[in-house]
Amino acid sequence: MCRLTRQVLGASLALLAAMAALAAPVQAAEPIRLGFLTIKTGALAAPGKEMENGILLFLEENQQTLAGRKVELTSLDTTGTPAVSLTKTRELVERAKVHVIIGPLAAFEAYAIIQYVNDNKVPLISPSAAADDLTQRKATPYFVRAASTSSQPMHPFGTYAAKTLGYKRIATIADDFAFGHELVAGFHRTFEDAGGQVVQKLWPPLGTVDFGPYMGQLKKDVDAVFGGFAGIGGVRFAKAFQEYGLKGKVAYLAGQVAVDEALLRNMGDEVLGALSTAHYSAALQNPTNQRFVQAYRQKFGQDPGYYPEGAYVAGQMLKQVLTKLGGRIEDREAFLKALREVSVPDTPAGPLRLDKHGQPVQNIYLRKVERKDGRLQNTVVHTFENISQFYTYNEAEYLKAPPYGRDVPPCKHCQ
Repeated sequence: MCRLTRQVLGASLALLAAMAALAAPVQAAEPIRLGFLTIKTGALAAPGKEMENGILLFLEENQQTLAGRKVELTSLDTTGTPAVSLTKTRELVERAKVHVIIGPLAAFEAYAIIQYVNDNKVPLISPSAAADDLTQRKATPYFVRAASTSSQPMHPFGTYAAKTLGYKRIATIADDFAFGHELVAGFHRTFEDAGGQVVQKLWPPLGTVDFGPYMGQLKKDVDAVFGGFAGIGGVRFAKAFQEYGLKGKVAYLAGQVAVDEALLRNMGDEVLGALSTAHYSAALQNPTNQRFVQAYRQKFGQDPGYYPEGAYVAGQMLKQVLTKLGGRIEDREAFLKALREVSVPDTPAGPLRLDKHGQPVQNIYLRKVERKDGRLQNTVVHTFENISQFYTYNEAEYLKAPPYGRDVPPCKHCQ
């Protein structure tokens, strides 16, 4: 065989081999391992289950596949205790070998696990843990949020209560844990900056059953009572507010989840007219939300609220990043960079973009509890557009100040 013939034959064989390789089925990439931390037992079990519903609906709509790769979901119960939250985070990372975590639910849980997340460089998308400082003084490249901070919706609320509603004196009562502290602090700061006075702060423990002793302590010479509760506390307080004769005499202003859709279905006339602020309402009239609400009602038989919406949006964020990277979640540096650059124009709550700390800048909605078609809803009565976690304050000065807490700002007008 001549040399030229051998060369032609060799080239032909190489071409055939290449064509065969292209024609052969490509071995599928391993599944994306997604960890999910929520609360399934204890005082916050109801919102915890709702949060899980949000991610289940998102994955179902996407056929359990993102960027061409199957998604394996491992959902664990943190029980709403810091020590268990840390244990379950370890389990996801060290046993399940997850690529990314969505969760946890509560602010105090996020504070409990963040050092481990940092040490192990685990990407974490928070759908509801609103702990302010995790996107402020303790910001980390491994943590971003899909929802507002605790205080973010409260800032415009405090200003509105003083300047638009004309309230001068307000008493606050909220769950005695990180979320409640930060809710009250955000409202307190802006309400007093706008000329009002917070004249009383009460702190019932999370899970309080009988609000009677606290109702007896509430000042009667106030324009409004601000209530900051998570879970069943919102239902119990609203009923006590009516039973002790405050409804109709004193306005009720509610923190973002004290009248959440998950609670409204267990409430009645006692909560009609309550005002609240949040980044989401099931009553929002935009196409994405209308589709989301319809799908959620069809699957779960009820309206979505803060918790499932946050988990659903966390899924949207994850999908956008994976699509951009062609599914390459193993490239952690590229994944984290893309996660920081997320901008989702069509979440159920409206447009979302992240600031440099990983916190959404988004609309905050003033909502009023009304009855429509036989069910209670949070009707949107005003929109505060593009609200940053720093509100109208100078970011550098904000971050130099002490973080919000039980006694920050101090209650200068409490008696």
